[in-house]
Amino acid sequence: MIEYFLENMWQLWAIVAVICLILELSSGDFFIICFSIGAVFAAIGAALSLNFYWQLALFALFTVVALFTVRPIALRYLHKNEPNKPSNADALLGRTGRVTESIPADGTGYVQIDGDQWRAVSSTKTPIDQGVSVRVVGRESTIITVETL
Repeated sequence: MIEYFLENMWQLWAIVAVICLILELSSGDFFIICFSIGAVFAAIGAALSLNFYWQLALFALFTVVALFTVRPIALRYLHKNEPNKPSNADALLGRTGRVTESIPADGTGYVQIDGDQWRAVSSTKTPIDQGVSVRVVGRESTIITVETL
């Protein structure tokens, strides 16, 4: 059995490469993918019948090269590293929309922003009629707080 693995080390390196790719999907920081790149080059070395120490050297070399070349490029273009980039409902703050269902002084209504309906309350506790343009000034869970423009 050991002889089979020694003769077909490229398969083990390929399995390591695939496992690293799967693990990268869960992390998303482009670190583990560098090990996958190293394993691919080690698999190529194994397919060319290089001994295990050369395969290990190829794995280490190309992993380090990928850490210093591929990872920074991937981070620059795929993770724009914009500080405090709002996401999800926080991105609504400051956006404008139109009231689609009147907002009573002490209740909730609905506001349409970019085609999405959001439950809304008035920031000034005054009623806002249907069709009025509003700006989002806050949010509490999935309920946004709006003011008239």
